[in-house]
Amino acid sequence: MLGCINTVKNKGVLMNNKSLVVKENSLIQASYTLSLVEQRLLLLAIIVIREHTHKNELDYIAFDKPIEIYADAYIKQFGVHRQTAYKNLKEASKTLFARQFSYQEKRQKGMANVTSRWVSDVAYIDSEALVELTFSRAIIPLITELESSLTSYEIGQVSNLTSGYALRLYELLIAWKSKGVTPKWQLEEFRRKMGVEEGKYLRMGQFKEKVLDFAVEQINEYTDITVKYQQYKNGRKVDAFKFTIKIDSIEKTVKPNRDPNTIDWINNKTDNEVNALKPKQLARAVNSKKFISDYAHLVMPQNPANSSSSAWITHMATWLKKDPSKFTKRSMKEYLDDEQADRF
Repeated sequence: MLGCINTVKNKGVLMNNKSLVVKENSLIQASYTLSLVEQRLLLLAIIVIREHTHKNELDYIAFDKPIEIYADAYIKQFGVHRQTAYKNLKEASKTLFARQFSYQEKRQKGMANVTSRWVSDVAYIDSEALVELTFSRAIIPLITELESSLTSYEIGQVSNLTSGYALRLYELLIAWKSKGVTPKWQLEEFRRKMGVEEGKYLRMGQFKEKVLDFAVEQINEYTDITVKYQQYKNGRKVDAFKFTIKIDSIEKTVKPNRDPNTIDWINNKTDNEVNALKPKQLARAVNSKKFISDYAHLVMPQNPANSSSSAWITHMATWLKKDPSKFTKRSMKEYLDDEQADRF
């Protein structure tokens, strides 16, 4: 559950518990093994590179400029001791380069089974308590493009998870939250998705104790979903799992402890201003020339939002209402006062 929003500054990029982690669904469903520290480090790096991309600071994509993650940002986001963070980030910098992930991708000649590294290089700078990493070319489109096949969640939802398996299971489950139920995952497939190393926790009792039950317990205690699982047997052996997902009520989540009239650091608007916008005002804002000039690059050419003015307005107004933190360049008043774009 989320607590008070604490803003974390990481070299010009401001983050808090509501900063979004966004991944393409094929990456969510990929098979890989990462430690808790490695997963947390990558989550922060994803937030940073997406923020730079939204600001049109494209050196991180076009010219492989390294992403910088300071230990202070890691400490404040995940609530760990300083010396522990220094030690763990230094170790993760040594191991992350060798980590791989495997996923399927549709190509002209058929379905491709792709294996790639997460990063092309990674370094730890002792004097700055700083991790510098460059995402691999394969991963960039899976974490920066804005298409319909994306899964996103607020980083605050996983900040209190202390099990790498819990974090991984949360990502797998959140991709199915709109349906409320996952597919039935065969045991070996599920183990790969969870990142359980080959030969580890082979006995079902061990697997449940060390991996599954502990992960479910943490997810139910600390995040915005409640999950239960059903196991399926082939004879006497469990060979598959299926999960049901319930979104927790708003009342169950701790609300941010701040004045709703305070200017938000990320969008230059108060909470009350955003919530007070009427549908017609949203439509006017997103159809203004300045808004389209500022944010047209966020929508892929093939997106149906580009098919007509009404489709654009519906798509962008919904997005703006749901996540105003993505639209940071100007105040809302400036868009409302701006000239309207021609309809198409």
